[in-house]
Amino acid sequence: MIEANPKADLLRYLQEARDALVWKLDGLSEYDIRRPLTPTGTNLLGLVKHVAGVELGYFGDTFGRPFFEAEPPSWWYTEESEPNADMWASADESREQIVGLYRQAWEHSDGTIATLALDATGHVPWWPEERREVTLHHILVRVISDTQRHAGHADIVRELIDGSVGYLYGKENLPPGDQEWWERHRSRLERVAREADG
Repeated sequence: MIEANPKADLLRYLQEARDALVWKLDGLSEYDIRRPLTPTGTNLLGLVKHVAGVELGYFGDTFGRPFFEAEPPSWWYTEESEPNADMWASADESREQIVGLYRQAWEHSDGTIATLALDATGHVPWWPEERREVTLHHILVRVISDTQRHAGHADIVRELIDGSVGYLYGKENLPPGDQEWWERHRSRLERVAREADG
């Protein structure tokens, strides 16, 4: 018989998304992890920086456990920060700093998750007053959803950079096929799209 452990299940899916996102940086140059590959500037290192901030805010500030003891970094979510500052890394912010901050965020978040019950309440300071009160369960689901969404963005950005695909290292989660098979498949989809368009 399998014993239910909802908190462990949620944490497992959160950790899988975290690992997938960080893995997308492996083997790439500083340029490639920072370069914008969408019209809105989506880039791999910026995605990692963003989700680090998301975790620190939702699992830290929301539950009275702020991560930054002193002054937060200039990109932190304040009225004075530059819009979208959490979605890209400046030249003096290294990969090691940002990934390190994300790993510290995991520890901080995991501490909140371990300490509190799923029905424990917190307050999201940046939400409208009438919606600020939340449970840990609500925040866990929200952060998992957000992190998985950004891991999907990273999947696409990484494929555009060097063709690498897969869910996690050694877990491609794709049908088998060599480069020639994928080129034929893509050509077929292009043909079908043109046919459907008339």
